[in-house]
Amino acid sequence: MAGGSAIRGSRVGAGPAGEAERGEAAPREVVQYYCSNHHVVRPVFSAEATVPDTWECPKCGMPANRDRENPPAPPKITPYKTHLAYVKERRSDAEAAAILAEALASLRARRRNGEVIY
Repeated sequence: MAGGSAIRGSRVGAGPAGEAERGEAAPREVVQYYCSNHHVVRPVFSAEATVPDTWECPKCGMPANRDRENPPAPPKITPYKTHLAYVKERRSDAEAAAILAEALASLRARRRNGEVIY
């Protein structure tokens, strides 16, 4: 007898078949969500749970809601801003010129005094 198994015809984790041995399943509710890419998502919730208004589509990552005719618009993605872009938002060209002139005057004064400037 080669390689016999005491548990034949079963898999790991298999329990008894039938609802009588397992108990009754909790009441469930299937909710449909629609994204702007025309995907339909059908998550299952407990009948007692509060169903969220929006859900993330697992296919495209866009937001989805329960209104088939008016799915939510894709979120607006703002491009990456550089440090210079943020500085330009805070300062006008005249303010930038004044700050640059002040910094250059300070460096020139330090140089005249013999300080080492890196």
